[in-house]
Amino acid sequence: MDAVDIFSQPVETLIGIGPQIAKRLNKIGIFNCHDLLFHLPVRYEDRTRLHALGSVEDGDSVLVTGSIILTDILVRKRSMLLCRISDGTGFLTLRFFHFSSQQHQQLIVGKQLSCFGEVRMGYDGLEMVHPEYRVARDPTLMIEPCLTPIYPLTEGVSQSLLRKALKQVLPFCDDTHGLLKEWLPMSIRKQLMLPTLAGSLKTLHAPDPTLTSSTMMARARPEFKRLATEELLAHHFSRMQARNNVRLATAPVFSEPLEMSKRFTKSLGFSLTRAQHRVIKEITDDCKVAIPMMRLVQGDVGCGKTIVSAYSALWAVYSGYQVGVMAPTELLAEQHFSNFKQWFEPFDIQVCFLSSKIKGQARLDKLVDIKTGSAQVIVGTHALFQVNVEFKRLGLIVIDEQHRFGVNQRLVLKNKGQVGDFKPHQLMMSATPIPRTLAMLRYSDLDISVIDELPPGRTPIITRALPAQKRAQIISRIMGWVKQRKQAYWVCTLIEESDILQCEAAEKTWATLKTLLPEVKIGLVHGRLKAAEKMQIMADFKQHKIDLLVATTVIEVGVDVANAGLMVIENSERLGLSQLHQLRGRVGRGKEESFCILMYQSPLSKVARERLRILRETTDGFILADKDLELRGAGDVLGTRQTGEMAFKVADLSLHQELIDQVPAIAEMINKEAPEVIEPIIDRWLSAVGQYAEV
Repeated sequence: MDAVDIFSQPVETLIGIGPQIAKRLNKIGIFNCHDLLFHLPVRYEDRTRLHALGSVEDGDSVLVTGSIILTDILVRKRSMLLCRISDGTGFLTLRFFHFSSQQHQQLIVGKQLSCFGEVRMGYDGLEMVHPEYRVARDPTLMIEPCLTPIYPLTEGVSQSLLRKALKQVLPFCDDTHGLLKEWLPMSIRKQLMLPTLAGSLKTLHAPDPTLTSSTMMARARPEFKRLATEELLAHHFSRMQARNNVRLATAPVFSEPLEMSKRFTKSLGFSLTRAQHRVIKEITDDCKVAIPMMRLVQGDVGCGKTIVSAYSALWAVYSGYQVGVMAPTELLAEQHFSNFKQWFEPFDIQVCFLSSKIKGQARLDKLVDIKTGSAQVIVGTHALFQVNVEFKRLGLIVIDEQHRFGVNQRLVLKNKGQVGDFKPHQLMMSATPIPRTLAMLRYSDLDISVIDELPPGRTPIITRALPAQKRAQIISRIMGWVKQRKQAYWVCTLIEESDILQCEAAEKTWATLKTLLPEVKIGLVHGRLKAAEKMQIMADFKQHKIDLLVATTVIEVGVDVANAGLMVIENSERLGLSQLHQLRGRVGRGKEESFCILMYQSPLSKVARERLRILRETTDGFILADKDLELRGAGDVLGTRQTGEMAFKVADLSLHQELIDQVPAIAEMINKEAPEVIEPIIDRWLSAVGQYAEV
């Protein structure tokens, strides 16, 4: 192969990789030799030395050798081949569930065997199940000169295939060849004490013989830090480019409806907090200029983000533009519709609700109202970005719980209001506080506003964790609670991401509670009910026609009933801190003491125990978000990754915190000293991001 362009060559040019294997490698992001080089090991196996059988323990992954002293086929429900070896210091059983007659004939008493695998405790002592092995007189044949890398795989691709492919590429990954471009300036590498890119990759794929497995797995190693630095810079530069691109477009200029604003504020029946006033000013200042607003409003549960978005919508409508309000669930969208309609009715502002469940003539009428502009504020779910929805003059997009939408969906809605270089303002809201670390990276292209103040009169929620064995006591407590003319929630959760299973669990719980609490009026709400049914049940709950509401996590956001001051969450150990905090936020809306009972199944794992402890000790959503990041990692905190979402190959947001803090300053240095390397850095780490960053 020509060394000059090896890294740009398709992987099928390597020996041992044909068209079919290449297609399989494409599935895990490997298209060329450069991609292969950046496909890093997830762990390492130590085959650099032999271990005496007498020294190995349960859980060890080791290379051992010994003479076969017993071979037998055990016939039960399924046949298995057993082979016992000894080296004079101890014994080990090898167990094969899948074997051939040739294998049986090969493993005969007296043969010398070397094998590698994980040791576990079996029926007759320590054993290995399906180890890698070799029959040979020389036990050193299986000893490797350095740690053996273990790579992420896909179906039809083996570890040995990847290792053989990398052995063809690694010789060119050398500082002397200069084929792998070093984009980080020398001054920055010296300042951060980072090794070269080529040296880092070579160490990670073929570690020095002196390095141990535990040493190599430490993500704080200089080689990991070197790659993480460039990867974090790529994300930062990409977001900054997106921000600059947005600022080149034109957006509508909103006029201040001074008298209407005063009337609107007075009509609410409550006073806005200082934090709400501050954030409203930040939003309206953005909308007074012809540059598209890209703002994220963060705030804890119950801080009043919806009223802030309504105030912004008022400005847009007064200036002659339509507003699209998109929510991730029907229940939340219906709640927003109800609020916006109530707030805007006195001002003759037409609020329209659009859902995929609205069919026939009713839907056609709504589409006409949106197209002609008679519908001024359009509230809905993903139905807002369907092909047949046409806006007359979309000037503001409000996206609630925006992280729950895929970027494709947000992009389509943005494009509906885009005409040439004209783009609508975008206001995103999140009741799930984003850890500062994630906000710096994922939202560095956005202006961020924080509502850090709750409305006055809120009483802190008392949180208790109780085992499921105390279920009867909890049910008894609900009876006493209802007798005080108070209401409660009972939330059913399942670890499976299945609406059907969750709904079945809720229905079963509802039926059980109705039997145990015959005097209590019990309602049921879940995602499979029709929109009208859900709205009626929630209206009944608000009007206290229902004492106890059994629900799935569909009530996580948007439900506001001040008299509901008790919540029971089943299987709470299965949820993350942020989701538990969201659910807990449905209570504590009134002035009286509120309670959240976290019911869990014993025994608790160490992480689950820590999660419930943290939740009991604080109600600050931002503290909980940081702890959630530590316990679960960025992918889980952000939710299921969608196309274009931030996913890191090397960077670890909990370990590289100091590095993340330094990235903006490093980026500024590169922008001044070597702006020509910005595009290559982005190209190396990110692909197909482009317009996704604009949403």
